[in-house]
Amino acid sequence: MLCQECKTRPATVHLTRIINNNKTEFYLCEECARQKGQFNISVPFSINDLLAGFMGMDSPSVSVKKEGVRQCKNCGMKFEQFRKIGRLGCRECYKQFSDELVPILRRIHGNTVHNGKVPKRAGVELRITRQIQQLKSKLQKAVEVENFEEAARLRDRIRELEKQAGQ
Repeated sequence: MLCQECKTRPATVHLTRIINNNKTEFYLCEECARQKGQFNISVPFSINDLLAGFMGMDSPSVSVKKEGVRQCKNCGMKFEQFRKIGRLGCRECYKQFSDELVPILRRIHGNTVHNGKVPKRAGVELRITRQIQQLKSKLQKAVEVENFEEAARLRDRIRELEKQAGQ
């Protein structure tokens, strides 16, 4: 679609104006949109910049440590580059930048371990195994805080699930 103003350049800006319930749409090129002066077109930003702002990666304290800027020993990528492009260079980057990535992953996903999903029709044993692992973790915490009634309840539930898994 061509710009409705100059009719020569491609329209890259879609402007919708609603005044007194009357909707007017304009399809303009960036130059004509600037000349109209009705809004400001700033320097374009990437989706990575937007996500970095949401994740708190836009603050310099995330990438700069006391020892200076860190760099991956395998591919040479710096954490600053990751912040700009939103992708790591290699699998070693995960290890190299783990101090910076763990809080980001925890903030985004709520956890730092990926368990994946199990289809409902299949994977009954896997689901039971995961449930047993979760219950064992809760059991450990209950014992640590000396909540023995809860620990006994969890122990019984674990035994019940282990019998189901053995069948």
